[in-house]
Amino acid sequence: QLQASGGGLEQLGNSLRLSCEYSGRTSSIDAVGWFRQAPGKEREFVAAIRWGGGWGGSDTVYADSVKGRFTISRDNAKNTIYLEMNSPRPEDTAAYSCAASRLYYKIMAYYTNANVFASWGQGTLVTVSS
Repeated sequence: QLQASGGGLEQLGNSLRLSCEYSGRTSSIDAVGWFRQAPGKEREFVAAIRWGGGWGGSDTVYADSVKGRFTISRDNAKNTIYLEMNSPRPEDTAAYSCAASRLYYKIMAYYTNANVFASWGQGTLVTVSS
């Protein structure tokens, strides 16, 4: 089970950190991803991170729209994944959801596909005002 939190109303330029806490058997998780859905738009990928750490290669992947502004990280001891949103923009306004995948892919780009994630948490709403 996944629980996302940390959303709220932020002004342009303020940083915001979202949390996604996982409760369950973490040994079965290979990656956790963040997705978002803005009103009237389709769900889109934001970022993903390998749960257990990379094996010599990158263990994160980002959407181009957030690369350099958002940072995904993990705290395995707390079973929590974070999404640090730096310099959020009004176009980042959306409901953000986290999801867990039990499929292993050597190439992180496969985790940009929502279909590889089997478990989804409730979203947390982020509103960025100008």
